[in-house]
Amino acid sequence: MSESFFPDVQRIPFEGPDGESALAYRYYDAERVVFGKRMADHLRFAVCYWHSLGYLGQDMFGAATFERPWESGGDEMSRARRKAAAAFELFAKLGAPYFTFHDRDVAPEGATLAETNGNLDRIVDVLAAEMARTGTKLLWGTANLFSHPRYAAGAASNPDPEVFAYAAAQVKKALDVTHRLGGENYVLWGGREGYDTLLNTDLRQEAEQLGRFLRLVVDYKHKIGFEGTLLVEPKPMEPTKHQYDRDAAAVHAFLLRYGLEKEIRLNVEVNHATLAGLSFVHELAYAAANDLLGSVDVNRGDPQNGWDTDQFPNSAEELTLAWWVILQAGGLGTGGCNFDAKLRRQSLDPEDLLHAHVGGVDTLARGLLQAARLIEEGRIDALRRERYAGWSSGLGRDVLDGKRNLDELSSFVLERNLEPRPRSGRQEMLENLLNRLC
Repeated sequence: MSESFFPDVQRIPFEGPDGESALAYRYYDAERVVFGKRMADHLRFAVCYWHSLGYLGQDMFGAATFERPWESGGDEMSRARRKAAAAFELFAKLGAPYFTFHDRDVAPEGATLAETNGNLDRIVDVLAAEMARTGTKLLWGTANLFSHPRYAAGAASNPDPEVFAYAAAQVKKALDVTHRLGGENYVLWGGREGYDTLLNTDLRQEAEQLGRFLRLVVDYKHKIGFEGTLLVEPKPMEPTKHQYDRDAAAVHAFLLRYGLEKEIRLNVEVNHATLAGLSFVHELAYAAANDLLGSVDVNRGDPQNGWDTDQFPNSAEELTLAWWVILQAGGLGTGGCNFDAKLRRQSLDPEDLLHAHVGGVDTLARGLLQAARLIEEGRIDALRRERYAGWSSGLGRDVLDGKRNLDELSSFVLERNLEPRPRSGRQEMLENLLNRLC
């Protein structure tokens, strides 16, 4: 009989809002149909390997606080296999349809890249077997291009072309294994693609390098026939002072500059949006408005902390607005909702991982249900359409269709002696309506 890492927990059931069990879903009913799709097919939620299995409670001020049974006994590869067994037990008990990982989360680095790749291949064999056994799928894979000292000055944007080449080789391998495991997306996060001081930074040079790197990844995706979506994940700073992928608009401008806007979409994270001084719903709305919405990392920050705390989401209001945007954009496609979130360092027990994910999944589900109510009720969307009704015909339509130049617009105003009056945006009324519906 195989070892159990969560022996006191069974598969999490759905009990409904009146359920009394601490480990039960109140709102996440996988088979419930919302807007013509199963709730499971809307959420497509994923457990992330690094925070859930690899994080041991350490922070910048203190050492690890968690003792994890899968991190003890044997050599590094033996521990990697035990970690995989714990991971798939966790996924199964949560009923998680997907998981996500970095290459270095699942297998240790060796003395050379060839040895490292061999380690990864052996653990990927284990992951493939577990996926076949459990039916759990890979939402996306990615490469860790930020932890090792070689990437202290960045990966693609590094001043040393040999580091660029090493990063390219690492991404090639990570994309290969993602493809092998049937991953539905591949994420590029530029953790150290930025600068700490402009005194030693050539912005034009680094942008050219980063643009070339992304083009190489796109070309390789097509070469191997990977049909998943390539995603870039915006973040404004931390660990660098300024990162080139700081928000959705910055990434969009970069993709346009290098002709990649049709090849790459965005993986939008809640806490990264707030670190940029923006809201999660803003970043989603910008991505949707520009056909860049790909996938989401659900978590939250703490307004009293100034860093990426990666806490589990607990605001149904925030996720209601998020789903309001996502549903009207047609859903997440190949993307999903990845819990890029970690326990607080005082939450010591492995079982706390299940409590955290159950709460996060239920918050997502509540947001989905409430967003569906907003859209079905229709008043907010009707008021928004009414606000822009003048652009659907007459003068507004002519302007958008290029039928009026500046001379003609000037004559239009002067001949009619126009004095447009401002109209109320009704913000408070709309906020009240949102609160009543939710």
